[in-house]
Amino acid sequence: MDEDKKLVFETLRAEIQEGVAVLTVDRPSALNSLNSKVLEEMDRCLEALAQDRRVAALVITGRGGRAFVAGADISEMAAMTEKQAREFSDLGQRVFARLRWFQGPVIAAVNGYALGGGNELAMACDVRIAAQNARFGQPEVGLGITPGFGGTQILPRLVGPVFALELIMTGRVIDAQEAFRVGLVHKVVPEGEALKESLELAREITWGKSRFAVAQAKKAVWEGLSRSFQDGLFLEQRLFGECFRHPDQEEGMEAFLEKRKPDFWRYR
Repeated sequence: MDEDKKLVFETLRAEIQEGVAVLTVDRPSALNSLNSKVLEEMDRCLEALAQDRRVAALVITGRGGRAFVAGADISEMAAMTEKQAREFSDLGQRVFARLRWFQGPVIAAVNGYALGGGNELAMACDVRIAAQNARFGQPEVGLGITPGFGGTQILPRLVGPVFALELIMTGRVIDAQEAFRVGLVHKVVPEGEALKESLELAREITWGKSRFAVAQAKKAVWEGLSRSFQDGLFLEQRLFGECFRHPDQEEGMEAFLEKRKPDFWRYR
């Protein structure tokens, strides 16, 4: 891979290949836990990837087999004041929001523990592929705190308020199969296969679908969740209409009528 297709930071790294960026949290000795430095570097990395026209999809994972991200760094949080805790929460929420507004699909390849901030990071992604050894949970109440990176808002939207409250109030950790059963993850694969499966899905979307249409659909879903149902329908109308002034719509429909595969990359 060319050197200009790599982004290297102290706590994470990113590689770009065939239109897909892989962002790896690289603190295996700390189970890839999130501290301020990780979040600040992730913020800069995501900004760079969002501006890179080569990047049509993003996969996020953690280095090593033990943890995706085991949570926020308790050694840093232990001495925080109320003001510092709010600022830390704001930083995490802002960084994770970048994933929701990233134009292409964002896929979490979850290997090992995804707890607290790690589960919140995975939930900020569009799709979650879990290895058989993956474990999920929001155990913050056992530390005398609440989830702070969006967990109280996103988890109920994914699994429903009843199950979300039970997980948050008990701090219970669930395995990959239970996470799949309740709708927290999309697919469970053998241990060691989550990244491979995530890359295959990312490339399927990147090379087989309209990049513009995928971005419009993603915007409709994420933005629609914060609106009323009727306002969400109006948003869908607008984004649907915008597709008809983009060349991907003409190429996609012509290809269908001509019984061939569309070549959306000709317009990129």
